[in-house]
Amino acid sequence: MKIVIIGGSGLIGSNLAGRLARDGHTVVPASPNTGVNTITGEGLAAALAGAEVVVDVANSPSFEDRAVLEFFQTSGRNLLAAESVAGVRHHLALSVVGTDRLPDSGYLRAKLAQERLIVASGIPYTILRATQFFEFVDAIVASAAEGDVIRLSPALFRPIAADDVAAALADLVTRSPLNGIVEVAGPDAIPLDKAGRMVLAAKADRRRVIADVHARYFGTVLDDRSLTPGDNPRRGTTRFETWLDRVPVGS
Repeated sequence: MKIVIIGGSGLIGSNLAGRLARDGHTVVPASPNTGVNTITGEGLAAALAGAEVVVDVANSPSFEDRAVLEFFQTSGRNLLAAESVAGVRHHLALSVVGTDRLPDSGYLRAKLAQERLIVASGIPYTILRATQFFEFVDAIVASAAEGDVIRLSPALFRPIAADDVAAALADLVTRSPLNGIVEVAGPDAIPLDKAGRMVLAAKADRRRVIADVHARYFGTVLDDRSLTPGDNPRRGTTRFETWLDRVPVGS
């Protein structure tokens, strides 16, 4: 089966490409680095020729509200139009748990716009909403830094290893389109401020994390439902503590 991975050179895309290639699939990792650009349309038709499944894990290079919305809308329209011409039979896209609950976040508004384009396209689809990657927690900490103090919400979230997200996508690739949304989350619910402290400790970083219920997460205030999945999500197997043990001190 020919599978095209949009964003195939990134964290999730490269992992997924390796998994699918080992399983014997013909995999096309598509990104601007390989001459495929969903914004300009360059190389898109050629990459999709003969493809049965397209997996979209591309991300915006900018998180600024207008830029991220323009990226996901333009990329989504161009990609879905090209898939329709190519006769793609399954569009699988990676999104974010909480996308429909946090309208104050410009990034999540853009992801919701992307999801709506997929649903309206007429192409059979599956949307996988994932919780925050372990690999992203460091960026969350950095975004909340005020000198030597980091203010983070104590709201619960269920972070997940990128490897577990790629595994979930690899499984969904081989299944029939759900024409719906499925969620995947890590095994443990952790307060965001606690996760921040755990990351700093693993890196021997002495900055102080303060729990602040008013602290904003990329533009929005959180509660315990904001970033946690609904009932019976798919479940990653890697625990945050286990993953942190692999992080080199001072990295």
